[in-house]
Amino acid sequence: MTTLALGPSWLDPTTLISGFGLLGILAVVFAESGLLIGFFLPGDSLLFTTGLLVAHGQYLTQPLWLVCLLVVAAAIAGDQVGYLFGRRVGPGLFRRGDARLFRQENVEKASAFFERHGPKAIVLARFVPIVRTFLPIVAGVSRMNYRTFLIFNAAGGLLWGGGVTVLGYFLGQVAFVRDHIDLILVAIVLVSVLPVAFELLRARRAASSRAG
Repeated sequence: MTTLALGPSWLDPTTLISGFGLLGILAVVFAESGLLIGFFLPGDSLLFTTGLLVAHGQYLTQPLWLVCLLVVAAAIAGDQVGYLFGRRVGPGLFRRGDARLFRQENVEKASAFFERHGPKAIVLARFVPIVRTFLPIVAGVSRMNYRTFLIFNAAGGLLWGGGVTVLGYFLGQVAFVRDHIDLILVAIVLVSVLPVAFELLRARRAASSRAG
């Protein structure tokens, strides 16, 4: 198993898993799902690699069903914390200035995504880096009905946490994927950031149109 040479080495999925095991995976999933400091953590590539390593019994010896169950639980719990944080902080979050690990544009991006897609955004955001970290907080700020949020949160956690892990498990048994894992992980990272790129491009075009 080779490592993904993107960003700091300690953020590489295989490095994280080999060093911290299942607990490390759950901590990253929890943090990226609803803590402000978790937006830069690997999500999709980490879950895909988790499934792949479970399939080969490397670093992870737990059965797939248990790994998926715990990952889904961590993802749902992370969003719950983000939602409750948003309800507690309220509109003040939108008046907060930029800091080293906080950018106001990330909150505004998540807010626009939420307004555009409504409650289903809770599910869709799971597959959009950065947005999936800030959206549950925005949902809390907006005081979205808690029961509605809980339902969509559970659905999103199951589809993303369980789905991407299972995908890695089965595709990891394909010779081509196993032999070109670096390229596969790079592709996952690129595909996962495309929605963000499209949203930024759309926002810039809209701003240009208003300015014109």
